[in-house]
Amino acid sequence: MIIAIANQKGGVGKTTTAFNLSSALAFLGKSILLVDTDPQAHSTVSCVKDASQFDKSLYDVLINSRVKLSEVIVKSSVPGLEIAISKISMAKLEPMLLGEIDAHFRLRDVIESIKNSYDFIIIDTPPTLGLITINALVAATHILIPIQSSYLSLEGTDDLLETIDKIRKNINPRLEILGIVITLHDKRTNISKDVVARIKEVFGNKVFKTMISKSVKLEESPAYKESIFTYAPQSVGAVQYKKLAEEVINRAKK
Repeated sequence: MIIAIANQKGGVGKTTTAFNLSSALAFLGKSILLVDTDPQAHSTVSCVKDASQFDKSLYDVLINSRVKLSEVIVKSSVPGLEIAISKISMAKLEPMLLGEIDAHFRLRDVIESIKNSYDFIIIDTPPTLGLITINALVAATHILIPIQSSYLSLEGTDDLLETIDKIRKNINPRLEILGIVITLHDKRTNISKDVVARIKEVFGNKVFKTMISKSVKLEESPAYKESIFTYAPQSVGAVQYKKLAEEVINRAKK
């Protein structure tokens, strides 16, 4: 299963979810590849001690057919989790591919050669609906959408759903919504409760039962190159991401 974690709205916990869901799946015994497509490279810096030691990144793979994806896959700080690293050079990708007939298919084509080597491939995407995110959706079999339980959280969701529908109809008919995960949830506030109710009203059974709470530990762990499972294994965040991973595994079986 290839899962793109996408939402063009920033600050909703995409990278936190990409890294910690990948880590949870790895701790549950699955072989995982995390593909960092974000020019900010936050997934990379969260789980690779010194990414600067590597000359090449995913950018090189996507613009040069002679560079193989396997050349930019490295072991992360989490056993069982490997990552295709990103660098700031990814910001140059869209203008470099402008006008190329296969621009939307580059990521799909490079993943094709290694997809059977992993139980799950998780793609972390930038907070836009540009060419990089389109590449992720074309490559993916499923999309997981993090939505923050705050005011205006559903803003822009219609654009994302429209994009998914267009990709499904025209390019990637296998693309399905795996689920909606509510992030940065504060159960103490009425607005959070109201937003959760609204999200469930809109998306129904696509909403995962597990919600991810606001957590200082989740914010701190990337600074130490650790997932929540080694940084604070008894924390609420660790418990929630483990439950989310179990839900993902169950949905993958259907």
